[in-house]
Amino acid sequence: MKRSRDERAVKRKSTFGRQVAAGEWAVSEWSALVRLWNLGLPVPYPVQIDGTEILMEWITVVDEDGAVATAPRLAQTRPSHELLATYFEQLTDALATMVQSGLVHGDLSAYNILAAGERLVIIDLPQIVDLVGNLNGMTFLQRDCANICGWFRSRGLEVDEHTLFAELMAHAF
Repeated sequence: MKRSRDERAVKRKSTFGRQVAAGEWAVSEWSALVRLWNLGLPVPYPVQIDGTEILMEWITVVDEDGAVATAPRLAQTRPSHELLATYFEQLTDALATMVQSGLVHGDLSAYNILAAGERLVIIDLPQIVDLVGNLNGMTFLQRDCANICGWFRSRGLEVDEHTLFAELMAHAF
């Protein structure tokens, strides 16, 4: 926080403090979204930020009737084994790009990923942390790996979080 008044208000959880916190959260998500988009990662296209509101690309799918709908979270899908393997490969590539840039999602799960047909899109980005600069960076990456691998294993894909973490570490350093 730049102003001590804002910091005190946030700590007290006053109405003004909650507004300041919401603005900080939005700025954090916006910054992460722009940074990841510029890295070429599968995130929604950032359009603009206005106070606590972020306008970004609407990630859609076309249903059987030809109607456009919001893409479901990965957790809501039941992909075929082939698509599941493709999804895991896409996610591994995205995570590798993130760690090469020193970034960790910090809260990655099947609930923070949209399935737009054959393409995955990562969402919910304000908690992104620096892999090395944050004391918990490695722990957050391990947790992300465990969450993702656990979900894919529960759908029948043989993946291991320790192997994924080791592969990502090879990209990081």
